[in-house]
Order: sequence, then structure tokens, then C-alpha cells
Amino acid sequence: MQEKVKTLGIFLSNEQKSGYCAGEAVSGYVLVEVSTVTNIKGIKLEVSGLAQVCWNDGPQRESLRSSARPPLSQHVKEEIECLSISKTIFEPTDSEGWISLSAGRHEIPFQFELPTRPLVSSFSGKYGSVKYWMTAVLQRPPYHNQIVSRDFPVIAHVDVNSPLLLCPVSINGEKMIGTWIFTSGPISLRVNIERKGYCNGESIPIYAEIENCSSRLIVPKAVICQTQTYLAGGKTRSCRQVVASVRGNHVPSGSSDVWNGKQLKIPPISPSVLNSSIIRVDYSLAVIIQIPGARKLKVELPVVIGTIPFNGLGSRSSSMSSQFSMDMSWLTLALPDLPEAPPNYADVVTEAEFDLHRPSSHQSEELERQLEGPAFAYVQEFRFQPPPFYSEVDPHPPQGEV
Repeated sequence: MQEKVKTLGIFLSNEQKSGYCAGEAVSGYVLVEVSTVTNIKGIKLEVSGLAQVCWNDGPQRESLRSSARPPLSQHVKEEIECLSISKTIFEPTDSEGWISLSAGRHEIPFQFELPTRPLVSSFSGKYGSVKYWMTAVLQRPPYHNQIVSRDFPVIAHVDVNSPLLLCPVSINGEKMIGTWIFTSGPISLRVNIERKGYCNGESIPIYAEIENCSSRLIVPKAVICQTQTYLAGGKTRSCRQVVASVRGNHVPSGSSDVWNGKQLKIPPISPSVLNSSIIRVDYSLAVIIQIPGARKLKVELPVVIGTIPFNGLGSRSSSMSSQFSMDMSWLTLALPDLPEAPPNYADVVTEAEFDLHRPSSHQSEELERQLEGPAFAYVQEFRFQPPPFYSEVDPHPPQGEV
């Protein structure tokens, strides 16, 4: 009679963790619950990672025209292994090669380290995905092995503090409205952002100058676009979607508008995937001007969604220092190249005043007699003496006080 395994599951030590990165240890336990005494050969843990893309490529128009019978759609698929780890976490200790599990719950701990090489972040898109999972195999000959699997997230960290992502980005655009006879006028647009890299939850401050010299009422807006690109069999398939947007004020004919840091908040989205050969996830910030009766004017700036947030240093500190130096540049105009030495006391005081305040020889002799030596030597003696101890009792109280 086959012994019954009531429960077989995999649990991680930190179930709330958002993701594991390269070189990090993953730990947890395999839960085995049996109703009666059960003999097993061991438990094996297999860890896998796979990036795959697939889509159906429809028949071409030329094929439809040349053949009376349309060809079937082609199934395009590509897979790349990202991770493969296998280890035994529970093995026999007796000479017969069996492990006897008593009735009840058993937690078998495990731990493995992810490789230090770069890993692709977990991702799930329209035509492909990057997934990581672990499988526990309960070996019970002569019965079939019992298997349980679960996914776990992996993150390839993208630091937005890298010099490349701290550089500001700017772009210009212009569109002429009207035909060659009935020209209305141009619409110009200039957009810039402080840096290229941002993280989830941050807001992108947008700086834009919009000038409407046309006869139309225009409406500007800004959007964050996600572009998923899939490559398989020498073919490419992509899809694009808007993940966040903000609308500006109407700009009447003959007027202009300025965005002085208009905020566009980044929602919870997947980070940029830049290190896979078959899946790529890019982001861009697009400022679009809707023009009634004409095609819209649009400019796009590349944006990278990272995982390590901005630390407040880098380009912002350098820009602040340059701004400070610019604001204080007037000071260099007011100061001479070399400061002048202060005037001598004898040059600004008359001889009569100098003789009036100069001590007489009799006063000097009297001071040296009281000090029992030259006055200069007395000053040098107390030059490096420590200050007196602090006391709230006045050593020289005024006369008349008790």
C-alpha cells in the first residue's frame, strides 16, 4: 500500500522580498507532510531560469496573391537559458539508503546562491517573458517522484546614479501649420529633463517651452511610453503602450506656455530590461501637442527606469555648484586681484596724538619694577597659559556686597 503524502510545498524565508539579485543567497524550506510513516530516497532541488519569446507570424500579402491556398501562419519561438542549479537537500544517512519520515510535518531547509554574473530581470510581456522558478523533487521509488514548483523574482539592478543616467536630456521640435498657400504659422516645442534615470514612485520634472504662432488652439500633454521588443529567428516583434500621462493647459493662438518642472509620476512598472539578447524593455518620455485639423507634434526623450534610486548627488550637486558660482560671480568684480596691506599706525596718527598716548619713561620703569622684569617677557610668559577655571563665584565682588 502506498504511503500518502498530504502536503508538498516550497516556502522562502522572506516571502515579501521584491526580488533577488546576482550573487545573493536564496533560502527557505521544503514542507513535507505525511499521514503515516513514509520511506523516501531523498529530496532534490532544481533551480531554473528561462527567457523565451514566441508569436505567430501571419502569411505575407505576396503569398496570398501568388497562391490560391493561403499558407499557414508561422510559429516563431526563441529560448535562452538564464539559470540552472541542481542540488540534493535531503539525502539518506543510513547504510540502506532510505529516509524514514514519521507522520506529521517536516521542514527541510535549503539555501543556494545565485551566480555573480549579470542576470536578466523577471519580466512578463505580450510576446515573451523571463521567469525563474525552483522545483522540489521527492524521490520515492518504486513510486513516481512527487514534484512541486514555484516562481521567485530576480532583479538586475540598474543604478540611476551612474554618470550616463545622470546626464540631462533635451530636444527641440517645430511644426508648420497650413498648406503652402494658406500658411498659419509654426508651433515650436523645446523639452528638457534633469537626468535620464528614474525609479518607480519618483516624479519626472519636465521643463518645456511651447510657442504657438499658428491660428489654432493647441493642447500639450506628456506621457511615459513602454516599448517591448522581441527578437526570434532573425525577426522582430514590438508593442508599445502608455503607462503614465499628464495634461497641460490650452495654449491659444499667438501665445506661449512654460512648464517649469511639471510633475509626471512614475507608476509601479517593470524596470528597463537592457541586458537580454531576445527581450528588451525601453521607456521614453514623450511631449505631444494636439493640433485640431493637423497631425500632432511630438518629441521623445529616452528614459531608463532603474531599481537603485537617486541619492541626491552627482549632476544635481554639480549643477548647484555651478549655479552658486554663477550667482557669486559679481563678487569677483568687486574685489581687487591682490588685497592691500593695512596702513601703519604711525601713518594715520599725528605725532601730537602719538606722543600723547605714548607712556613715559617713568611709567615704563614703574611697570617693569612691579612685574620684576621686562613687560615683554611677562607677556610672553602668559602667552600659552590655559584660561582660568570656570566658576560662578566672582573672585572680585563689587564693594558693599556680602
